[in-house]
Amino acid sequence: MADPRFFSVAGPFSLRDLAEIAGAEIGDGCDPQATFSDVAPLNTATSGDVAFLDNRRYVGEFEESRAGACLVHPDLAPKAPGGMALLLTPEPYHGYAKVAQTFYPVPVPKAGVHPQAAIDPTARIDDGCRIDAGAVIGPAAEVGSRCHIGANAVLGPGVKLGKDCTIGPRVCLACAILGDRIIIHAGTSIGQDGFGFALGADGHTKVPQLGRVLIEDEVEIGANCTIDRGTGPDTVIGAGTKIDNLVQIGHNVRLGRTCVIVSQVGISGSTATGDMVMMGGQAGLTGHLKIGSGARIGAQAGVMRDVPPGETVGGSPAVPMREWLKGVALMERMVKKKGK
Repeated sequence: MADPRFFSVAGPFSLRDLAEIAGAEIGDGCDPQATFSDVAPLNTATSGDVAFLDNRRYVGEFEESRAGACLVHPDLAPKAPGGMALLLTPEPYHGYAKVAQTFYPVPVPKAGVHPQAAIDPTARIDDGCRIDAGAVIGPAAEVGSRCHIGANAVLGPGVKLGKDCTIGPRVCLACAILGDRIIIHAGTSIGQDGFGFALGADGHTKVPQLGRVLIEDEVEIGANCTIDRGTGPDTVIGAGTKIDNLVQIGHNVRLGRTCVIVSQVGISGSTATGDMVMMGGQAGLTGHLKIGSGARIGAQAGVMRDVPPGETVGGSPAVPMREWLKGVALMERMVKKKGK
């Protein structure tokens, strides 16, 4: 069970309810009326818990698990221990995410403005919002209904939030327009100057950064990220994109819809991606690149040229993944041969 000091569990729920929530089928001989009160990992679950198996590496734990119910691929159902109720789905982890959300729904913040918040008289705060202590909301800023602004967060002049947004503690927003149902975790800074200078022998002249950051609906941004505003064109984060902690996105970058950007990725200015692009941890992209829809960039890759749609690249400088793996294998053989 999750620590009740931090998380509140709902339920219990019947197997039939959970199957409908997960889009799963109930296994043969399982009681649809059986109820379950929590979710838990395979190795700690008990008879009242729901677990999941998504990785074949954990089949051994599945076979020995005491979980009362489990989301599992139909191919692995024969390995279930006796008495375990099965929820059969080709996407067990996706189904588990929906089930876990049901047991642990995101709490609705209690509306109200803390007396230590500083809100400019010209700002507009819609109904149902919660504004925590130390938050600053600047002139002409707009906050949509049911938003939660965390402690010491700062919304600069003219910043606009859509509905149902969660802005974590110490987040700083400037020159930014956000859509609905956006989550930004603690310490992230959005809309600061991009790194723009006209270089010269006598010194470097700052280029005014006159664009904005536009964040579309249902984006989630991790802790301590930085997203620079554009120089004139806007920096754009497409709908449904998920960004991990400690990511740097430069000015004029345009990310497509439902991209996944893992921690410590750096994207230089004016790079544009299509939809559903995935970038592994610590990947670095130079500026003015075009990354096609569905492309995958391996962890620690150094991308210096455009990546076609659907391509997977790795290494530094990044090349198609198959070529990079061949090169790594060849070098290992050469080292072993030299050592003999």
